[in-house]
Amino acid sequence: MDYAVEIKFKKLVAELEETFGGGLDVQAILFLIGVQELGKGRQTFSKRQKTELMHVAVCTLLEPYGFYKTLGRDKDNWPHFEFIKELPPLDERQQQHLMKEAILDYFDAEKQENPENIELPEVLRYNEN
Repeated sequence: MDYAVEIKFKKLVAELEETFGGGLDVQAILFLIGVQELGKGRQTFSKRQKTELMHVAVCTLLEPYGFYKTLGRDKDNWPHFEFIKELPPLDERQQQHLMKEAILDYFDAEKQENPENIELPEVLRYNEN
């Protein structure tokens, strides 16, 4: 486990909780990223839309690593992605770590407004072909 990532993630969660309230976990942050990427602001979403927002977030987070490619937006402004390649086999702990690293990279890129600066997470570097 990369303790530096865990410490940075806890700091990010604390910052987000100042704005959105307590109890945020990876799933809640994925939802927030999905809402951000949809670009329609705060509103009521159906259960299906919430699931789709989390999918949008995962695609957005994994796009800089080459797993998805943005295709564009539909008439309702929902982003659509093309699946590019499979993730390597990861256990649950590695998946959580990957998502935390990708979330940190997302917020760092948002601050810098330059997603091209995102590097492949360590958990994926060992599985590169």
